Amino acid sequence: MYQTLDRPTLGQLIVPAVLTADNTPLAVDLRGFQACGVLLSHGAGGITFTTTNKIEFVLRHGDTATVANHTAVAATDVALPSGQTWATGGIIRSFTAAVADAGVIYLGDYVGTKRYISLLADFSGTHGVGTALSATAYRSRAAAIG
Repeated sequence: MYQTLDRPTLGQLIVPAVLTADNTPLAVDLRGFQACGVLLSHGAGGITFTTTNKIEFVLRHGDTATVANHTAVAATDVALPSGQTWATGGIIRSFTAAVADAGVIYLGDYVGTKRYISLLADFSGTHGVGTALSATAYRSRAAAIG
């Protein structure tokens, strides 16, 4: 007998921290879920971001929980919100201009076919002062076999 459960669950992609360099990504298991959104929480930018001193958020996926084996998503693997574009290398969002206020950003939905996803906050340039970041996977439309 198959049963559909409507209990969204959260998975931590980036542990809350003030970062000045790349995070250590965590794998989130999507097994049993039909949908997964990605949310980014951030504080005010520790620096004034530019095209040189920036943070690029790279969504990656893989068949195992070993994040080192994950690869960048393709454009067809993610449904992005209006006005947001995918960039080569799986970049789904970039901070390249001043971020004056804290906020939460919906980065999009993972629609690929891999079991695991991870998110890298890829820092470039000089970041003398850190930026508070965290990211969450919002898994929904769970299907359970009972």
